[in-house]
Amino acid sequence: MVEAVQDAGVVVTGAGGGIGAALARRFAAEGARVVVNDLDAGRARTVADEIGGIAVPGDASAIVAEAREALGGTVDVYCANAGVAFEGGHAGGPLDEASWSLSWDVNVMAHVRAAHELLPAWLERGSGRFVSTVSAAGLLTMIGAAPYAVTKHGAYAFAEYLSLTYRHRGLKVHAICPQGVRTDMLAATGSAGDLVLQPTAIEPEDVADALFKGIAEDRFLILPHPEVAEYYQARAADPDRWLTGMNRIQQQWEATR
Repeated sequence: MVEAVQDAGVVVTGAGGGIGAALARRFAAEGARVVVNDLDAGRARTVADEIGGIAVPGDASAIVAEAREALGGTVDVYCANAGVAFEGGHAGGPLDEASWSLSWDVNVMAHVRAAHELLPAWLERGSGRFVSTVSAAGLLTMIGAAPYAVTKHGAYAFAEYLSLTYRHRGLKVHAICPQGVRTDMLAATGSAGDLVLQPTAIEPEDVADALFKGIAEDRFLILPHPEVAEYYQARAADPDRWLTGMNRIQQQWEATR
């Protein structure tokens, strides 16, 4: 058991399935009181009933006040997990303004809005925990999915900002950056995901395990795929070489389409 989350009031967005459901189950198993959020009210209630949690369905950007009330007035841990992924949207290819707008709203601004609501109380009492489900795409990139790659960089940057700005005031921040995870979102990445992510895809429960190990070790960056650290280092050390390698993968993908 991780003492830091026992009896904590926890909110998990996008928890009707996939990584979110795995996180909700793990927090509940560790003794936390869990609010399960999802746009799909039925899925949220199913997971909440399973774990003895509280379903608060709706837009992840606007449920902090309701979740706080459901938890008796205090949110101790907020998991900004809800996300969307779309193929395309790149320069010279299909440009879907709606997909870009929704990606920014869900993958970045939902995190910003939640932090805006949560920070005053957290800073006043000197404690709080913000968990951001980002993606290895936020550290690296993803072929064939410009809105996803770009907004996940934004989500990672915002998590970094929160950590560097408020860690001396008691805020704990964790950025989870997996590669492929066997969820509906992986399926939404299409043929690019089949090429790049499926071969090393892990289960949502593996992501939850990695997060709880990171919480116990008080680490910001959570890498369920440890090899991502090597890719990240290679990218920083020689960007042109790294981009050339990624372009080869892009060409492989184009050859299969």
